Amino acid sequence: MDVIVLGGGLMGTATAYFLSRRGARVTLIERDRIGTGATVASFGNIRRTGRHLSQLPLAHRSLRLWGECEKMLGRDVEFRATGHIRLIFDEGSLADMQAYAEAARPWGLELEELGPREIRSRFPGLGPDAIAASFSQHDGSGNPRLIAPAFAEAARKLGAEIIENAKIEKINRMKSGFLVASSKGAFAAECLLNTAGAWGARVAAEFGENVPLDARGPQMGVTEPLPHRILPVVGIWTRHKDYGAYLRQVERGNIVFGGAAERVPVDLDPGHAQANPACLPVQLRAVARLLPAMAQVAVIRTWSGCEGYVRDMLPVVGRSATTPGLFHAFGFSGHGFQLGPGVGDAMAELITTGRCATPLDDFRIDRFSRRS
Repeated sequence: MDVIVLGGGLMGTATAYFLSRRGARVTLIERDRIGTGATVASFGNIRRTGRHLSQLPLAHRSLRLWGECEKMLGRDVEFRATGHIRLIFDEGSLADMQAYAEAARPWGLELEELGPREIRSRFPGLGPDAIAASFSQHDGSGNPRLIAPAFAEAARKLGAEIIENAKIEKINRMKSGFLVASSKGAFAAECLLNTAGAWGARVAAEFGENVPLDARGPQMGVTEPLPHRILPVVGIWTRHKDYGAYLRQVERGNIVFGGAAERVPVDLDPGHAQANPACLPVQLRAVARLLPAMAQVAVIRTWSGCEGYVRDMLPVVGRSATTPGLFHAFGFSGHGFQLGPGVGDAMAELITTGRCATPLDDFRIDRFSRRS
């Protein structure tokens, strides 16, 4: 089976790898460089907490694969299962967390509820005003700059062709499959996988499938290296957007942070977003609520990227509803990093066998047309 993969972020490169491992002949075409879209803009959070319940089977599948990445890809992608703590500062948010934990338990996610004393003893320095927290011990983080290139290189070693800096000029559906004309030549295949991220809705529209998707850029930052080691990824349960911050400390000591700031609209041509310095004070105030020591550190870099946000905040994953041989995996709405390996494995299974052991029905592309 021949497959063309459009898009070289984590979803595309992971699928290219798992397809190649299943014996498919894969050509991956990326408009820029591997991993430079939503993947590199990611915070690097590998969390299941707070996900839409229907995403949890895919998240569980993906977490198992994150644990195998170093052996599987022959490279340390800095996956660390350090746990994921979400701090709580008010009774309403505590009720939200408890309701979610109860609902998620039948889906295989166990959250530990921590009281103030446990937070102070196990995670000193975090959220001194927190009244509670949830903790998921098997979650953690990975390096967004390493993971897509690692999957691409592993796929290449299995025979996949990886083409970068190739602008897509036209896609034609033929009797035998698809013909993709690009600035680096024409490529034909029996199947086409759309993992084009924020550009995914444009590809889908060419086949009569309309997805309400907005391109937006998150604002991320990183501090100078600090000696104190904060092991878990830190987030918050809150309904207040100005408090919705998160942080993690990498092994080199720097603290990566994001949230609180409004995601800015991004023009898909050229598809780059810039961080807004005016948002930084709001972010730092929110982050300092989680870790007061942040008020005393220097920020050395800020950045943004281009992510695709579907209106219902669920991704589009699965078969095309209009075109045999066409598949989609895009629109992960700022929370696709954890899902990446699982999406790649699931799509490779679906494309090569016609079925998928992980339920994907909630992510069907025709859910939008069914509502109208």
